[in-house]
Amino acid sequence: MFSWFTQATKTFRHGIHPDDYKELSRDRAIERMPFVDEYVLPLSQHLGAPSRPVVKVGDKVYRGQLLAEPVGYISTSLHSSVAGRVKAIELRHHPSGKMVESMVIERDPYSPQTLINQYSLEWENLSPEELLYIVQHGGFVGLGGAAFPTHVKLTVPEGKHAEFFIVNGVECEPYLTSDHRLMLENEQPIFLGIRIAQRILGVDRVYLGIESNKPDAIAHLRKTLPPDLNCEIVPLQTKYPQGAEKMLTEAVLNREIPSGKLPIDIQVIVNNIGTLASIGQLFQLNQPLIERIVTVTGPGINRPSNLLVPIGTKLSDVLEYCGGLKENTLQILFGGPMMGAPQLHLDVPIMKGTSGILCLTDVEVQEREEYPCIRCLRCVDACPVYLNPSRLGALAKVRQYEEMMDYHILDCMECGSCSYVCPSNIPLVQRFRVAKALLREKQAKARKKAG
Repeated sequence: MFSWFTQATKTFRHGIHPDDYKELSRDRAIERMPFVDEYVLPLSQHLGAPSRPVVKVGDKVYRGQLLAEPVGYISTSLHSSVAGRVKAIELRHHPSGKMVESMVIERDPYSPQTLINQYSLEWENLSPEELLYIVQHGGFVGLGGAAFPTHVKLTVPEGKHAEFFIVNGVECEPYLTSDHRLMLENEQPIFLGIRIAQRILGVDRVYLGIESNKPDAIAHLRKTLPPDLNCEIVPLQTKYPQGAEKMLTEAVLNREIPSGKLPIDIQVIVNNIGTLASIGQLFQLNQPLIERIVTVTGPGINRPSNLLVPIGTKLSDVLEYCGGLKENTLQILFGGPMMGAPQLHLDVPIMKGTSGILCLTDVEVQEREEYPCIRCLRCVDACPVYLNPSRLGALAKVRQYEEMMDYHILDCMECGSCSYVCPSNIPLVQRFRVAKALLREKQAKARKKAG
């Protein structure tokens, strides 16, 4: 019998094939998370400058109302996930591990939680500039994890030209299935978001990349794709980290993004499928970015789920709704096992970039003894950006950070492929993160000194 898997021949070079563990949640339909009593909305939920409050403590707010405005170009807006009252603007725990200024909203138990009407739904009559303004002031960021302001990604710099638009439906991180369920259950906002992005960018050629471990999503989107939407659905081999924009561009177009360059430098724009669906929903429902789909999964949670969660919901509330943690749960990550961030507090909020909550037990989380590098070069074969992690790891261990620049350490995307394949259990990616942070700090100081 013919299978979609046999059609998926495209991919990028190198990479790894970890077990995906998506069977825990991929058949769980999206549920709407019930409203809770309190929401915590950090003013910093995106790359760039934090948003600036436009309401004060004690103010009554409506669901979808603007709470904080962008500060500068690389910034975005923040809206209330619920109708209620501004209880506080104060430092609260943030998923990054820091204390960050946040708005605390106390839900009004008597409100019907209807959306405030504030946007024009007639997008066809709006110019690309007007659409970009709405995207920024609707609070949209990349929902694949990076949380980069979407209006910036959809802006073609002066002197550049966009020829291709790639929609990222890969979801290559193990365990995560929120994009998979979105493609199966709510395709119309995706198609509308693609049309709006096409209008903004002025591109005709659109490709939607989906890995072969989602054959039902490939079939469903091919069946429901509007005939007048010029979008090719591209099945891809299942491989990690294919969701990274450099890898996805190579897989779909067979074009390599040079070191230090961006997709637009080779006439490509890449955007996450969940982000585009959220933009589509703004013009369908008059809804800014106030909720997102989150996969709650892993051996440590009693009821794996795909939830539509109001942004600002506390981790503890989500875990309780999913039946709580199992007794032997040792670690909770925001995101997947390869690039996710460990959480130290249960009162941290779900943010715009929170794609998943992964609960791991003492079976998965085991301290592994580190051994000397045996120079097997498995890490070199795995690295998707053609670095030499073995050499970089040796330099990082003795803190020769400047010399690591000669081996292009800043090209490292911290995907974790090298650590995954290392038979000596060397924490390569952790050392690279430290090295990169120190090098960038040094570069920033040098730029500041130079004026």
